[in-house]
Amino acid sequence: MKIALTIAGSDSGGGAGIQADLKTFQQFGVFGTSAIVAVTAQNTRGVRAVARVPDATVAAQLRALAEDLPPDALKTGMLVDAPLVRLVARTIRANSWRPLVVDPVLVATSGDRLLTAEAEQVMRAELIPLAALVTPNLEEAALLTGSPVEDVPGMERAGRALLEVGAQAALVKGGHLASDILTDVLVTKDRVRHFAHPRVATSSTHGTGCTLSAAVTAGLALGRHLETSVADALDFVARAIASAPGLGGGHGPLDHTVTAPPPPPR
Repeated sequence: MKIALTIAGSDSGGGAGIQADLKTFQQFGVFGTSAIVAVTAQNTRGVRAVARVPDATVAAQLRALAEDLPPDALKTGMLVDAPLVRLVARTIRANSWRPLVVDPVLVATSGDRLLTAEAEQVMRAELIPLAALVTPNLEEAALLTGSPVEDVPGMERAGRALLEVGAQAALVKGGHLASDILTDVLVTKDRVRHFAHPRVATSSTHGTGCTLSAAVTAGLALGRHLETSVADALDFVARAIASAPGLGGGHGPLDHTVTAPPPPPR
């Protein structure tokens, strides 16, 4: 069994963060491990509080995994502040862990800011250059590139800019596009690929970014090609949104019990 690691925050509501990642790993048939960097008090309506885990405790979690359960692929989620981003990047480099999926969690679905401005700079300089894939939404892509991202051509430009920062590939997510047809844009060194799908009329979108990046990570851990992993992840999230259980009074969680796409034929 392959191992996938998530380095992120805990979501007490269970729809995002570590909880969403581990549920997603399970559906793809990979063994999920985790390093918790923050504990949040949140539900479908918003984030009530964030408690950062001390550096020494984060480092101890990562060291324990390196000693006994090294990952076949890993992802990062909410990393809170600059020192944590530096610590995580340093540990990934020291252990030569790859492939890495960076979900640059800057702003929650509810609009709550989850990463400091200084940490954004450190993420650009130290973490994104380690990434096999970075997965920003429109707002995150704009913050990371310094240019507005409002349409598909802008998404392509943002993806190319993130490759210039050092990422091997960028998936700019189009969930916030003002359109009935949503387009996600995958930019690699070789080409640009569009994934188009109809918008689902729902408020159950809490944890979509976490779930998507976790699904890509699981695919990479299984040895699947990057484009295949992205396509499988988008399919998984679309079906998880379509069958969302309708819980909570705000942005509800997805249905993480949907089946993962089967492996491609050999």
